[in-house]
Amino acid sequence: MHQAEIAAAQAYIRLLAATRAVIDDPDDAPQYMPLLTSPIEEADEALRNAGLMGNEDRLFTLVRQLRPSMTGSGR
Repeated sequence: MHQAEIAAAQAYIRLLAATRAVIDDPDDAPQYMPLLTSPIEEADEALRNAGLMGNEDRLFTLVRQLRPSMTGSGR
């Protein structure tokens, strides 16, 4: 795993965390949805830089390597 791939996987993990935080409270979600713009842009750029756009299999493999708990049955 090279640095650009690590950065892309980390950006995806941050985007996922931000998305979960926004949707945790459906009543306030519309208010907080604009806050996802920055993490989405960061993840898109990181995926492009790592050559992972459209290569979800590779991205999720990297994410599992960084955060094995994200793919366990306990989610």
